[in-house]
Amino acid sequence: MVALRGREIDAYLAKPDNARPIVLLYGPDAGLVRERADALANSAVDDPNDPFSMVRIDGDELASEPSRLVDEAMTVPLFGGRRAIRVKAGSRSFASGVETLTEMTLKDCRIVIEAGELRPDAPLRKACEKAKNAVAIGCYPDGERDLAKLIDDELRASDLRIAPDARATLIALLGGDRQASRNEIRKLALYAHGKREVTLDDIEAIVTDASGLALDPIVDGAFAGRTADVEVTFRKAMASGVYPGMIIMSAQRHAALLYKAALSVEEGTPAAAIVDSAFPRLHFSRKGAVETALRNLSADKLAQIIQQLATAAYDMRKQTSLAPAIAQRALLAIAANARRRGTP
Repeated sequence: MVALRGREIDAYLAKPDNARPIVLLYGPDAGLVRERADALANSAVDDPNDPFSMVRIDGDELASEPSRLVDEAMTVPLFGGRRAIRVKAGSRSFASGVETLTEMTLKDCRIVIEAGELRPDAPLRKACEKAKNAVAIGCYPDGERDLAKLIDDELRASDLRIAPDARATLIALLGGDRQASRNEIRKLALYAHGKREVTLDDIEAIVTDASGLALDPIVDGAFAGRTADVEVTFRKAMASGVYPGMIIMSAQRHAALLYKAALSVEEGTPAAAIVDSAFPRLHFSRKGAVETALRNLSADKLAQIIQQLATAAYDMRKQTSLAPAIAQRALLAIAANARRRGTP
């Protein structure tokens, strides 16, 4: 079995083994699959922009004629040089073509196959894992250690450091898709250009600029008890590509501010009077939703909600494929709680 794990993956990616030129990249992190496929394919040819050197094949088209993969792999370029074949797997199987190829000797040609999640018994995965001249590499969402390294590497390239609290916050906002995470870090580096260190204020400014319009209606709807609004706005945010971790992070910040304000309300300060001082950056259009939340949610309830959000954030890190469902469930639970006035 040639299914690479951990450091074996890093070693192969750093120096691909010519004796194993067939590479299957699969898993739920489409950005990581694409990033690794780009690196492996581009390093296999002299000129990635040469269509005779870099051949791209759609997997569903290949399924109609799997032998085409063998023909392409055995083709000798007219002017010599190395070749790479990139195959984007779809819903149809072309495993028979791969199986035939694994029994042959390839010279100066690398086959890079990109796929989504594959079960252990999937024909394509089985064909590559059992072949001596192929490798199968699972691409799963980054953990905290991977994200910390990605952040440091990207910011170091821009001659930037990052404060510890800023790093922790940024890690919570990333994950799920490697390229999306890398793009967010690069956007942050561009924003902080000319500074020596990235701070929490920088991250909050970028998050607000990038997604405030999408996040505020979801968060306000949840804490004001408007379940229907939460369902609609959350669905729109997912359709526009907002990472659910950003929504939960925004909800956590909002819950913390509400909790402090609720303590003042319980000491006798009217909700309307405390909003301006407790929420200095609040847009006037959100004031009504915040006042409603303070009327309906006690400090005890908000303390429970803060814990629920922390649990949701942790669960999303462990089960990234379920992150949207976990986030939506947490937000709807907040909305349901806010509809029941009084203490728990």
